[in-house]
Amino acid sequence: MTIALDTNILCYALEPAYPEHVALEKLLLDLSPANTIALNPTVIHETYHVLVFYSEWTPDEAARRLTMLLKHPHVEFYNQTRTVTQVALNIAAKLGIDGRDALIIANYLTNKVPTLYTHDIQLLKLKKIVWKNSSLKPEDPLQK
Repeated sequence: MTIALDTNILCYALEPAYPEHVALEKLLLDLSPANTIALNPTVIHETYHVLVFYSEWTPDEAARRLTMLLKHPHVEFYNQTRTVTQVALNIAAKLGIDGRDALIIANYLTNKVPTLYTHDIQLLKLKKIVWKNSSLKPEDPLQK
């Protein structure tokens, strides 16, 4: 099963300084054909920003680690498209969420990923997001 990752979950999994790291480090270590993750440009670039500007990784190290992740055979990467952007605008207006969260959600919805791992309280309050014949359920992997 493919699980979509929000920026906060990817940051926790990559950065040992987060207390949440211990609970989530296996998320990336245990990838397999039966256990894949989904990422998109917004999540990758937000993660880069957090790692470099808040966790004080060098830009080269952050870029290297994220590039390695993008090349991993059990990581699905979904591009942003015009359709994703249009869906995101509609979702942002309908749900009252910010543009970046809407882009992340729209990307996973249009690619039919059923579950989003997030630690974002606002997204978790949404319970289930539906668009056409696709739905996305935000879950907090730290509460499992």
